[in-house]
Amino acid sequence: MHDDNRGPVTTSIKDLFINLDRAGPIPLYYQIAQRLQDAIESGQLPAGSRIENEVELADQLNISRPTVRRAIRELADKGMLVRRRGVGTQVVPGRLKRGVEFTSLYDALSLSGRSPTTRVLTREAVVPPAEVLEALALPPGTEVLHTVRLRYSEDVPFALLENYMPPAFLDLAVADLEKYGLYQLLRGRGVAMRVARQTIGARVATKQEADLFEQDPGSPVLTMTRTFFDQSGQAFEYGLNSYRPDMYAFEMTVVEK
Repeated sequence: MHDDNRGPVTTSIKDLFINLDRAGPIPLYYQIAQRLQDAIESGQLPAGSRIENEVELADQLNISRPTVRRAIRELADKGMLVRRRGVGTQVVPGRLKRGVEFTSLYDALSLSGRSPTTRVLTREAVVPPAEVLEALALPPGTEVLHTVRLRYSEDVPFALLENYMPPAFLDLAVADLEKYGLYQLLRGRGVAMRVARQTIGARVATKQEADLFEQDPGSPVLTMTRTFFDQSGQAFEYGLNSYRPDMYAFEMTVVEK
């Protein structure tokens, strides 16, 4: 729900017709969370809608701030609401579930009906650390392309993508990196993706990640380290990526052999 002149609309709690049962057995925080969830799932609160802050909600409902905070946290943990510093609490499209397969994040967002945007933070030619040269099977001293991109879904930042690529890709332009997905650009240059080696993990966000993701210090992030190889077995990309876990998840199917 957007107004072209004012940006995302802030929805009053009164607009949701929330009548709380203060004498019943169901906790107040649960009632608030459930009504908000119903409004989100029904489309009454579409992606991008802003919810008043905890103080305003507590005043409107005449309940304590910890109760409201717990209700908001319940939905944030489900990936339905997101807290953004300087913006407030917003409805998000939901957690993106991405299969562990040969797809780019850009492609996965587009296929899910979302609007991906990218901001290039770094684009430079560098001699990378030894582990990067080893992963790309390049000799010491080789200069490669190093990029760092911040990926958004519906204007919410949620993925930090750091990539190293061999000298053949040193001419990749910032404009193209912001307009297209990386793998889309590489396929356009004739790269045929065949094999990937990747490691998925989790850790505490760095200060840079917390700032870029508009999260509190100490928040968790999902991580993926990936090396991609072409049909000849040559590595053409080494990536170090991090993601907000309230907006992103890896999904895989395990089959017994």
